[in-house]
Amino acid sequence: MTAYALAQVHSIDPDPDVTEYLRRIDATLDAFGGRFAVHRGKFETLEGSWGALGLILIEFPDYERARAWYDSPAYQEILELRTRHMAADVIIAEGVPVGYRAEHRFEGHPA
Repeated sequence: MTAYALAQVHSIDPDPDVTEYLRRIDATLDAFGGRFAVHRGKFETLEGSWGALGLILIEFPDYERARAWYDSPAYQEILELRTRHMAADVIIAEGVPVGYRAEHRFEGHPA
């Protein structure tokens, strides 16, 4: 089942380290089948308060590969380039199978 790494970005200190991180992150995704689905494009808050500058969503073939990417030596090597200059909440979430419907959540189907 597809999985996602999601980052809610709160602040960015423009620093050459951030540019270096962005230059190198794509190569860390390749071995795990990851790809950017959303990368701080146009968005608007429809409900509640969204205190973030942007959203980053990276898609993976499954949860295990998403987690393996985050823990990989290649990603860990560049992670500090981001964390020193960017405040963000980051999670990994499992998607739902093709054909899933919200009503399944209450019918004993895995969600």
